[in-house]
Amino acid sequence: MSIIPKLATSLNRRDEVPNQELAAAILKSRDQSAVDELVDNLPNKNKRIRHDCIKVLYEIGCVEPKMIAGHLAVFVTLLTSRDNRLQWGSMTAIGCIAKVKSEQVFAVLPQIIAAADSGSVITRDHCVNILIELLGYPKYSREAFAQLFKQLATCPTNQLPMYAERSEASIEASHRRKFGEVLSSRISEIERESGRKRVQKVMKKLSR
Repeated sequence: MSIIPKLATSLNRRDEVPNQELAAAILKSRDQSAVDELVDNLPNKNKRIRHDCIKVLYEIGCVEPKMIAGHLAVFVTLLTSRDNRLQWGSMTAIGCIAKVKSEQVFAVLPQIIAAADSGSVITRDHCVNILIELLGYPKYSREAFAQLFKQLATCPTNQLPMYAERSEASIEASHRRKFGEVLSSRISEIERESGRKRVQKVMKKLSR
């Protein structure tokens, strides 16, 4: 039985509750065929159906990444989609998959970075999350930090405090000086005092 009728759009709902409930039901039943059907409908002509499907998929992935990991290639392809919701939703899904398929995600890092550099702020946010995840793997940490450094050096200043806070605990000792330097170089660009204080707090932690 198709699960498309259970999506929020099919139920004529504008909220995300039906999608969240559907994700929970699929997780509970471990219904892999339902995951496959959601992926099959990512190119659906109905934009709202597409958006509901990507929402359910990354909700599933956040809890059980293995259930969506087999569709990594599809999510990577969607990083170049003109549909912004599909683009950042796919980046979110890839971030989930990185927890169980770090090698495969690292292999497509160039596509991830390209999407972050040309996409929306939220696409970049989830790219940074992927880089932070990859920092936890010694064989990927050098390249992951190099890419994270570039993001910190070029991101919108209003995103810098959040990125600094998220990253700090994952920065290994050999990279902490350079991490502190890029924060220091940009702190004067931050207009809001609250933002500057957040970055300064991270910098104090680095000096301990």
